[in-house]
Amino acid sequence: MRGTDLQQGHVFSYLSPEQRVRKDQGLDLGRTLQRGRQLPNATHQSKTDPEAQWARKGVGKEAKLSYSGNLLIENRNGLIVQTRVWEATGVAERYAALDMLEGIPGDQRVTVGGDKGFDTAEFVRECRHLQVTPHVARNEARPGGSAIDSRTTRHAGYALSQKQRKRIEECFGWLKTIALLRKLRHRGTLKVDWIFTLASAAYNLVRMRNLMAAAIPAA
Repeated sequence: MRGTDLQQGHVFSYLSPEQRVRKDQGLDLGRTLQRGRQLPNATHQSKTDPEAQWARKGVGKEAKLSYSGNLLIENRNGLIVQTRVWEATGVAERYAALDMLEGIPGDQRVTVGGDKGFDTAEFVRECRHLQVTPHVARNEARPGGSAIDSRTTRHAGYALSQKQRKRIEECFGWLKTIALLRKLRHRGTLKVDWIFTLASAAYNLVRMRNLMAAAIPAA
């Protein structure tokens, strides 16, 4: 049974909030922000990048114009298997994850690790439909409780997946710092997806070089 890990992370735009206007009229956002009014995605958009969405990384965090960058990695070697960039809608990561999992070749059952954000009844059900065993972190605070029960957590592979899934943070850290994707220089989902995938390929080359170096004994 092969193991994979997935995670979603925001990649931020260089655009400032003052560049967002109402979709139906040219509202002065400078004065609007000073009055403390909210700028929901349903009614406002960026003047130069309409596909960038207003999103925050967590509760209490500052909201920024963002895209949802998603990775699927192989947890034995840490190589990136697939990438997806979608609009940061708040639920994009789960749909992007299912799209990536559906693209895994072969009919052998695999496992997938993930954080609490993937612990929903719909995501767990769809994973099992795809012959994927969801080893996602349990979210006990979720209404109705966690969708992951002891039939999954009792196996040693579940604990291993939870430990290995943290390796994906190394990928995002490299992409945001070395590949300079913390703030984007591109506009539109297609271009952002292109640069995100290109940077991920570069990460894999660096990772494979390091793996090969570690496998070759010193002379």
